[in-house]
Amino acid sequence: MRTPLKALRLPCETFHMSGKPRLRLAAVLCAAAAALTLTGCSSTGSGSGDAQAGFVAGTGGLDTVPVAQRKAAPAIGGNDLAGKPTALADYPGKIVVINVWGSWCSPCRDEAKNLEQAYDKYKDQGVQFLGINTRDLSVTNAQRFEQVNSIGYPSIFDPDGTQILKFPKGSLNPQTIPTTLVIDRRGRLAARAMKPLTSEDVDALIAPVLAEPAS
Repeated sequence: MRTPLKALRLPCETFHMSGKPRLRLAAVLCAAAAALTLTGCSSTGSGSGDAQAGFVAGTGGLDTVPVAQRKAAPAIGGNDLAGKPTALADYPGKIVVINVWGSWCSPCRDEAKNLEQAYDKYKDQGVQFLGINTRDLSVTNAQRFEQVNSIGYPSIFDPDGTQILKFPKGSLNPQTIPTTLVIDRRGRLAARAMKPLTSEDVDALIAPVLAEPAS
């Protein structure tokens, strides 16, 4: 079962502990939680309430956009879980599968190995996977999640949801955790899944975009 972003409000009072850095972090997280609440327009599988032009609501939370109607993906970037700068722009000309996840998220754990298997399956076909790790206050928890699930692709550490908020409403923006997005070879948002994915779901998202002409 997916977790709506609007349900992820962090109780600000739980952060009022000693130390100004901790209070500053609390303020950032609470502000991000409020913003995510405002951007989430639908907790249903289709997400049709904020669809971009030409949006096609699929079954089971799998949604697609026809080639001619796609919008450019935002400039996602930051440090990965090892502190290395990582960005969507690092993969020009590739299909990029973006997965929004958190180590605290049970459905994320359910789909993790399916995503890793798909990464191994498609990485030699011009497909790159990129995670956005969110709401993990410590990078250690996120690193442990990757170790346990043998994740081989990078994830941007985004504890306050800054990168998620770059996706504008109406552009297949993430509304639940987990959410998986497919960016086509021209850097446009092509598909979205707002649920934990089976291996078959991942294939259903990637295969049509992979079959599109490379130029």
